[in-house]
Amino acid sequence: MSSRIALAAILAQALWIAPLRAQVGSDWIDAAMPQWLEFYRDLHRHPELSFRETRTAGKVAEAFAAAGLTVTRNVGGLGVVGVLENGAGPTLLVRCDMDALPIGERTGLEYMSKLRVEGEDGRVGGVMHACGHDLHMSTVAAAATWLGAHRDRWRGTLVCIGQPAEERAGGAKAMLEDGLLTRFPKPDHAIALHVSADLPAGTIGWCAGPAMANVESVDVLIRGRGGHGAAPHLTIDPIPIACRFVLDLQTIVAREVPPTSPAVVTVGAINGGSKHNIIDAECRLQLTIRSYDEAVHALVKAAIERKAKAAAASSGAPDPELAFSEFTPALVNDAALTARCVAAFRGELGEAAVVAIDPAMVAEDFGRLRLAGVPIHMFRLGTTAQARLDDHAARGVPVPALHSAEYWPDVEPSLRAGVRALAAAACALLPAP
Repeated sequence: MSSRIALAAILAQALWIAPLRAQVGSDWIDAAMPQWLEFYRDLHRHPELSFRETRTAGKVAEAFAAAGLTVTRNVGGLGVVGVLENGAGPTLLVRCDMDALPIGERTGLEYMSKLRVEGEDGRVGGVMHACGHDLHMSTVAAAATWLGAHRDRWRGTLVCIGQPAEERAGGAKAMLEDGLLTRFPKPDHAIALHVSADLPAGTIGWCAGPAMANVESVDVLIRGRGGHGAAPHLTIDPIPIACRFVLDLQTIVAREVPPTSPAVVTVGAINGGSKHNIIDAECRLQLTIRSYDEAVHALVKAAIERKAKAAAASSGAPDPELAFSEFTPALVNDAALTARCVAAFRGELGEAAVVAIDPAMVAEDFGRLRLAGVPIHMFRLGTTAQARLDDHAARGVPVPALHSAEYWPDVEPSLRAGVRALAAAACALLPAP
């Protein structure tokens, strides 16, 4: 039996679990919503880039402490860990990420980010929460507050973390290396959420097994011999070599990766030359590679190296230089944990609001916890009102995607659903006697 068929069989059996009764309801959410909407707007107005989330970490730490958690700051850099012990029972880790993106916001919202900062490349540009981390933080902080105020509903230990630098794929690794699983109670389970632009606000999306891809960045330096554009025969032009290499890359997925194993090889940047009549000595490329399977990932890397060397050799150029960096493992949701969370989501929000979704080729470093031996589940939180989705569909225009300057969530229905889903899952995984 294939792994996919086996997984489907497990889920088909596990998802017969009767939906759990609603835990949060709407009364508490109604009363708390003004506070958390303002919390969200404050975070949205003041985004901070990866490894710079000083103010943001402070706001998350304050919220965790106000919920009754014992807070430790500066874990793995700017990471925040809050622990709430509530009798004997399992330990559950709930994670949110805190960093924003170097994108100038163009939403026109009253609370839009107008911040401009200098990036690592020295250029000044805008910063915004284009990936919804502000909503992640607000949802986790509000759910932790509900759990702190309703300790009769659950037993065990709650560990909430605010993780820096998810967008740079370094925050989870840094927190783990700084003792996240040894200095603090080691979780039996870990859950997290991620916003979705194309799911209706108030909807929860779930996926068992591989849900997000592994990813690695590749920097390629192709070297030739420079000279005058009028005498190309005296040079080794790196630009045609780069063009040949880009075309050769297209055959990796099409002809080397098994058709049943998804993979992506994308050339995101190519830079060479400085003037019309100059043949430069170098051309640089930047790639991203993605798959769900470690063996496929290794196959793709080997093929890239082989094709880069072959393209250079065909023109008599030196071997190119390749540097692989920013590896993030695939995010694989535990099947049994997924089933328990889905039952809790259905009990809280109703079956119609909880939908199965397909895996995506985006990446998330939350998957590192699985490699450290912790079963994980990340669900998707719909953030676009159905009326907006319908309007975009009628006009034939896609909804602004994550990492877009125009992305914005319909905050209140999204936050309501996210808080209720997280709190319900926590109660299911930390059951009271």
